[in-house]
Amino acid sequence: MASLETAAEHERILREIESTDTNCIGPTLRSVYDGQEHGLFMEKLDARIRNHDREIEKMCNHHFQGFVDSITELLKVRGEAQKLKSQVTETNRHLQENGKELTTSMEELRQCRVQQRNIATTIDKLTHCLPVLEMYSRLQEQMRAKRYYPALRTLEQLEQTCLPKAGQYRFCSIMAENIPKLRIQIRDTAMSQLRDFLESIRKHSDKIGETAMKQVHKHPETLGLTEFSRHLRFTSAEGPTRPARQKGAPAAIRAGMGVNPLSEHDTGILDVEDEEEEDEVPGAQDLVDFSPVYRCLHIYTVLGLRDVFENYYRKQRRKQARLVLQPHSNMHETLEGYRRYFNQIVGFFVVEDHVLHTTQGLVNRAYVEELWELALSKIVAALRTHSVSPIPVSTEKEYRQYTSQCPFQDPELEKLPFPKKLPFSEFVPKVYCQLKEFIYACLKYSEDLHLSSTEVDDMIRKSTNLLLTRTLSHCLQYAIKKKNVGLAELVQVIINTTHLEQSCHFLEEFISNITNVPPDTVNATKLYGTSTFKDARHAAEAEIYTSLNAKIDQFLQLADYDWMAAVPGGENLAASDYLIDLIAFLKSTFSVFTNLPGKVAQTACMSSCKHISTSLMQLLLDPEVRQISMGALHQLDTDVKECESFARAGPVAGFQGDTLLLAFSDLRQLLDLFTQWDWSTYLADYGKPTCKYLRVNPHTALIIKQMLTLGKDNPLQKYKMQF
Repeated sequence: MASLETAAEHERILREIESTDTNCIGPTLRSVYDGQEHGLFMEKLDARIRNHDREIEKMCNHHFQGFVDSITELLKVRGEAQKLKSQVTETNRHLQENGKELTTSMEELRQCRVQQRNIATTIDKLTHCLPVLEMYSRLQEQMRAKRYYPALRTLEQLEQTCLPKAGQYRFCSIMAENIPKLRIQIRDTAMSQLRDFLESIRKHSDKIGETAMKQVHKHPETLGLTEFSRHLRFTSAEGPTRPARQKGAPAAIRAGMGVNPLSEHDTGILDVEDEEEEDEVPGAQDLVDFSPVYRCLHIYTVLGLRDVFENYYRKQRRKQARLVLQPHSNMHETLEGYRRYFNQIVGFFVVEDHVLHTTQGLVNRAYVEELWELALSKIVAALRTHSVSPIPVSTEKEYRQYTSQCPFQDPELEKLPFPKKLPFSEFVPKVYCQLKEFIYACLKYSEDLHLSSTEVDDMIRKSTNLLLTRTLSHCLQYAIKKKNVGLAELVQVIINTTHLEQSCHFLEEFISNITNVPPDTVNATKLYGTSTFKDARHAAEAEIYTSLNAKIDQFLQLADYDWMAAVPGGENLAASDYLIDLIAFLKSTFSVFTNLPGKVAQTACMSSCKHISTSLMQLLLDPEVRQISMGALHQLDTDVKECESFARAGPVAGFQGDTLLLAFSDLRQLLDLFTQWDWSTYLADYGKPTCKYLRVNPHTALIIKQMLTLGKDNPLQKYKMQF
């Protein structure tokens, strides 16, 4: 019974092995080895294996013939495949040989298509780039021809239209970077030409005015400044052009303006023939080329800086107006001096009126009227100065007439031939006569007072002192401090008060003669005239120093240094125009100082030189000047040399040696240090009494050195040089 159960169990295990995944055989076999009949199981397993081998053999025997037939067929197919391979290889060879030419043609076609595509792309790019290059070439040509207004228009078109279409190319980026620089270059060039124009206009105002006066005299129908320049108008967007001459019209009106503002000849003053036709007077506007004004106005308008330009132009012309309206020191001496003075004023307003009527708002009517009010006050002051001019005498009778009115003796003057001038003005004899009349009136008033001669003498002297110390002294002080008092007038006041001071003892003798009281009486009151006139003279002297410095400041306001100027080449630099005019003014002014007493002329001259030196130093150290070049220092050095030449020439007598040059010593040593770059000497001798650069301030030298190399705003400026 047990053997049957075991056999059944073994059968079950075999079926399970045949039907179960090999991963689960382990537990099944373990159950066999856990029992004692594993030998029987092995026998059973061998019998089952043999049984399966017989079944496999039967199956193979059954399919063997089919397998042999399949192999035979496969061998036949291999032969055919070999033939097919040979045919395919041969066909491919023929195809390759026959298609080689086609392949070459196709490659050539492909390359041609690529080239066509590249050419089309290049043409498209060049279509956008060529206008940029052509426009940039046109821009360069306009810049070379100094046609700056069209150049700005070209820049605008280049920047806004052409460059965006061209694409991102290196040359486009370089052009875009240069556009702001070109705008600045155009702006600065236009402003430089405007400065030259303004300087030329200032110098030639008298010529313009003289021509205008001749025109008005020859053609009375041309009335006023407006009529004078009414025919001068804009005729194009780029400025005025010369209108056609109209038969029968006045020459000044027919002439028009001259040249187009884009002309290369921008001198400001045009050349005219000295010889005038008998039947024609050239118009004042024939002398002037206003194109720098129009060009600069257009350029600043395009740049969006019109307000800046208008303010600059008006400011500069106001400064020039103060100079033009200031009469020359010796103007009152001749009629020609007055004529030139009035010609300058007329010339100034002819220019302004023309600008008023040929520009749209550069100047307006209120601005011109403001300058005209200033001119009226200056003219009135200049004409009033004539009343304090030295007295001209043409005959012996006139000479004796004036010298009899007041005590005056000058043997040297008496030897001179007629006509000649007395040193004082009519103010002296009139004041002296008025004082004598006042003394007579006091004497007449005292006749019915029953006073003694001594009392009458004392009363007259006291009353005369009141007249001198109160009335006359106050009048003199008011006249000296009054607005628009010129230098010549102040000089004449000093001369007049000096003569009146010297005549005071004659008044004392006159009082003693009419009262019969000796002047050396113990209780006699002394006249205060000497101190009165001396105080007035000192006040006038102080006012001369102040007025002279103020006049110098007006010239210095015209200084316009290019602080980044290039280093000059081989040719010698010329002094600045404003400084040449200033020196000419000082020479003219000091020429009328010869009659001044004492050290007044020397003090005024030294004060002026010191003021010029200090002002030039302040210009150099101005907070708005951030950086300077050696070229600017060389220009300033040239101007200082011009000042030194003026001082060395001795404009006023009385200075010993080079005393006047000391006024410029600080500036001279500072400029020598930089223009000669003599730092080794400066540092080696620093602090020694005999130092070559003893008057150079170390802090000033450091600031200028940093401005010259780094700019004033460089952080290194906070570190001071240690000595």
